Amino acid sequence: MTGLIARWRAAARAAGAVDPGPVDAAGAELLARWREPHRHYHTVAHLIAVLDVIDRHASTARRPDLVRLAAWCHDAVYDPRASGDRNERDSAELADALLIGLGLPAAAVAEVNRLVLLTAGHMVDPADTEGALLCDADLAVLAAPPQEYDRYAAAIRQEYAHVPEPHYRTARAQVLTALLALPTLYRIPALAAHWTHPAHTNLTRELTHLSP
Repeated sequence: MTGLIARWRAAARAAGAVDPGPVDAAGAELLARWREPHRHYHTVAHLIAVLDVIDRHASTARRPDLVRLAAWCHDAVYDPRASGDRNERDSAELADALLIGLGLPAAAVAEVNRLVLLTAGHMVDPADTEGALLCDADLAVLAAPPQEYDRYAAAIRQEYAHVPEPHYRTARAQVLTALLALPTLYRIPALAAHWTHPAHTNLTRELTHLSP
């Protein structure tokens, strides 16, 4: 994972970190979290996928380095038994602690915190270039080919294996319905043009399968 740590290091330095020791330690802590055994979808593979989208569309944001840091932190705390937006709030608090420890400017830390919190509901103003890039990258899997989407949905079910099937179907349907109800699922024009239709198709298909 040396290449992945190098990506973390580059983003941290671009945001203002200067001491390589704490930077690498923070990156190692984050990777350890992404590798936790209870994760099936929210894994290092998801982190890499989000970072890859951010890299491809970095020119759409004013501070892509902060978007990359937010990507690293956005699911760093992930407990499927947590309620509401607890995971996002805890991830934002972790981001604060790590980034303050790296000596990043207060404004940069606050922005990463804000971005992480956006991933709780993915409600983003299209004029928010950083939020749009992070949330579009986070939701990229929704527009995947059907078989890949089905693997994603199955992995989410594995993460919630402790939830009885009827309760899971109800809760999952609420999540999918909320995503379909977003004013815009993707905000970056090029992504919206290519991803909106397949994403809506996948979401609607899964929602149909969840129905009694």
